[in-house]
Amino acid sequence: MKARLFLVALLATVLRCHGYSLRGSVSWVVSSNDVVEDADLSEEVAPALLVDSAGLWKQAYPSSETGKGPGELVKPEDDTVAQFSSRLFSYRLEEVKQKPAAIGNSSPPPHQETARTARYIAHNSDWGHMSTISTQDKIKSLPFGNIFSVSDGPVDNSTGVIYFYMTPMDNTVSDLKSNPYASLTISEAEGEFCRQMMYDPQDPRCARLTLTGKMVEVPPEELGFAKEAMFSRHPVMAKWPVGHKWFFMKLELIQVWLQNWIGGTSLIPIEDYFKATPF
Repeated sequence: MKARLFLVALLATVLRCHGYSLRGSVSWVVSSNDVVEDADLSEEVAPALLVDSAGLWKQAYPSSETGKGPGELVKPEDDTVAQFSSRLFSYRLEEVKQKPAAIGNSSPPPHQETARTARYIAHNSDWGHMSTISTQDKIKSLPFGNIFSVSDGPVDNSTGVIYFYMTPMDNTVSDLKSNPYASLTISEAEGEFCRQMMYDPQDPRCARLTLTGKMVEVPPEELGFAKEAMFSRHPVMAKWPVGHKWFFMKLELIQVWLQNWIGGTSLIPIEDYFKATPF
């Protein structure tokens, strides 16, 4: 027994001298000037902190008869750890659904039709970047950006009005209580068109739309449509925890700004924007 412990200690010393760090039964190269110390978390504790009780993760590399995936190259002593580590960062792909045909349309309107292009982007976007004036202490009165899921209506009913599902727990909602004006930027880069054309997201031919206006709570008579607009496009929202006090908001437009071609931008009259159709 003593001889075995001596050999293990000797092996550890040799590996450290050559820039290796021991972690259980696995070794990897580290910088000779930066040998990582063991973390306080054990293999038994770490999975308990990270495990997803909703079961959203699954094994990324299913076993096959002809080969083994990366998760099977080293088998931990604990089968629970093995099952967890092999599914850490992969979504359950079979539950990721394609957008309906009306949303996945890869043929945007001609760039000369600016109002229609703006409506096309507004309807075909599932999310956007909202900028508000911050109320956070360290960045008070400075711009603050946040990502939100959006919908201007079900796939077969575009309104041009952008709806949101918000919680008072969000910093952006705190900003809006102080200053209700915001800008929402959405980009054609979200879909497949710019990738197919090999346009960089900043390429002016990859259209981007910034809608500026006042964020208001959806009135009672409009709640039914707002709910249909959001939940039909983002069905998981219907299952979000009620304790977060979710509510619906919409953007009342003041300006529609569009960049969709080389040579300048367009300010689209609000009336023209709402008259246009994305279909």
